[in-house]
Amino acid sequence: MSTQPVPNRRILVTRSAGQASKLSEGLTALGFTPVEVPVLAIVPPHSYDHLDSTVRTLDRFDWLILTSTNAVDAFRERCLACDVDPRRTGRLKVAVIGRATADAASAIGLKVSVVPETQVAEGLIRELKDVVRGKHILLPRAELARDILPHALRAAGAHVDIVEAYRNALPEDAPAKLSEALEQKIAAATFTSSSSVSHLAEAAKIAWIKFPLDNVPAVSIGPITSHTLRGMDWPPAVEAAQHDIPGLLDAVRTLFEGKVITGVFG
Repeated sequence: MSTQPVPNRRILVTRSAGQASKLSEGLTALGFTPVEVPVLAIVPPHSYDHLDSTVRTLDRFDWLILTSTNAVDAFRERCLACDVDPRRTGRLKVAVIGRATADAASAIGLKVSVVPETQVAEGLIRELKDVVRGKHILLPRAELARDILPHALRAAGAHVDIVEAYRNALPEDAPAKLSEALEQKIAAATFTSSSSVSHLAEAAKIAWIKFPLDNVPAVSIGPITSHTLRGMDWPPAVEAAQHDIPGLLDAVRTLFEGKVITGVFG
């Protein structure tokens, strides 16, 4: 496998600065040149009051659902701030979306009970819908997250407490970094969430850059991100079959193997 950058294969990486390394390192190992333009910054919620009050009363919950590593980090931070050890709430079961989130939860001492095979909210719904009737569920998550998960769990008879644990903001330097990145040809853009799509659109608008980006194929991590891309008239050229960073890397490789075969990059 090549480890040298391949001409004309500069790949736009839109993940937050603190989370881009795994994707960028993977792209480099495949022979691509990652171009990092972080369009997401993880910032605190408007207030910690709601999250702190729920953390202090964890023993009233049956389930804790964590949908991202950011949610794990925010939950851990507030447990520390409130001097609460979540490992000592004996009946609390933990469900997560995705292997990375499961690893992050395990790293802070949580015993994960449910990890769906499909790493989207719908997969978690299928796993939980028959076991949550009458149960109390804590769902710490980002501001403005999708409501499909809490709606489905409530329809299954659960009591769901949604708590804003963090927010996704556009970094101030994102428009300038995007302009700089586009001074040379970008061969593809990768997206790991719907927020990365909408925030790139916002950065492009501020920088007076046409969106979607001209002649740049989009590579999506999964169906929800793909849906957002289509809503912005940028249907993904490839969607990852496995909805995580290794799956996204496979999707990028698939895209370019196809282009080599057709002679576009030959």
